[in-house]
Amino acid sequence: MVTTQLIDFNVERVRADFPILHQEINGRPLVYFDNAATTQKPNAVIEAITKYYRGYNANIHRGIHTLAERATAEFEASRKAIADFLGASSTEEIIFTSGTTMGINLVAQTYGRAFLKAGDEIIISGLEHHSNIVPWQMLCEEKGLVLKVIPVLDSGELDVAAYENLLSEKTKLVAVNHVSNSLGTINPVKDIIAQAHLVGAVVLIDGAQATSHLDIDVQDLDADFYVFSAHKLYGPTGIGVLYGKKALLDAMPPYMGGGEMIKEVTFEKTTYNDLPYKFEAGTPNIADVVALKAALDYIAALGKDTIAAYENQLLAYATETLSEIDGLRIIGQAREKISVVSFVLDGIHHQDIGIILDQQGIAIRTGHHCTQPLMQRFGLLGTCRASFAMYNTTEEIDKLVAGIKRVQRMMA
Repeated sequence: MVTTQLIDFNVERVRADFPILHQEINGRPLVYFDNAATTQKPNAVIEAITKYYRGYNANIHRGIHTLAERATAEFEASRKAIADFLGASSTEEIIFTSGTTMGINLVAQTYGRAFLKAGDEIIISGLEHHSNIVPWQMLCEEKGLVLKVIPVLDSGELDVAAYENLLSEKTKLVAVNHVSNSLGTINPVKDIIAQAHLVGAVVLIDGAQATSHLDIDVQDLDADFYVFSAHKLYGPTGIGVLYGKKALLDAMPPYMGGGEMIKEVTFEKTTYNDLPYKFEAGTPNIADVVALKAALDYIAALGKDTIAAYENQLLAYATETLSEIDGLRIIGQAREKISVVSFVLDGIHHQDIGIILDQQGIAIRTGHHCTQPLMQRFGLLGTCRASFAMYNTTEEIDKLVAGIKRVQRMMA
């Protein structure tokens, strides 16, 4: 008997703001539980993109005409909103990228190439997305670095004692996610950062899964670098953010060459621009940067603490109801989690589960979730992942439970 009581949250009012939710898939009302892959977009975000292209589409920073000046103002207003959202000390510390993956690669190919040398060590964790594994492997192969991995406990939490043992004077960089995309585990990143700083290492935090669920204060965390993607934060695809401490960004060489990232160019020598423009070569994704501010404003109006409380109770409800299904096993039982449930069903392949649920209008994610080493740690090829957002409901979770039971009957 499920007894979870939800807080007073007007989810129907929120759902009305997301047009994509009001459709049928395979003749059934859409139940969208793939929010860890990408969140849906409210009308405010969609309208911000349309408004830009209809009203003031122009290139930024260099133009003196009215449209260019308005586009520049809106673009830089978004940078200021993001700096406030992350608790950064300055807009100079906010670099626009194409997403989390680009942010990680930027740090690897600039800071990593400039300041790491053969024999230095990089520490990542067993919970990482491939985007926070492969760039460091590439750098290690190029420069003769050593890659070390924090083990994952059976609970889906990091072995923090093992992490402390991995740290040494050879450790120059630590790169871990704030939240696991596969299991929902919230990592103790503030402690991880503090421990790394004791041995002189810098720390990059992959915040792709954290920003829509947790309050982020990069100064309180003392993070050296923090990266995230807009599309997991109710914003558009194709835009992301790299936060970096100003002193580190100043010391790093540019990532790409071209327009905007320069002060002066001659055939003999180029002088690079100041922060943040040094890392923003070429015409940026202006419309989507502007729309990201609309997403942040939308979240702020609802209240991030209220959203988090509601999502946490959805997680509790889903965990309780799914746990009652015979043959279902939840992978990852961390004490601190965001609203993600990863599970397997006895005797049924995860892909078959996803296909049959889709036939019922229920969208989940199946597979290794770009975390193949983590799947190997648990002896799995993949899992089913249901991830919840502020527009999901307990009634939708009930449909998921009923859908899984139908899968079991069909596959029996």
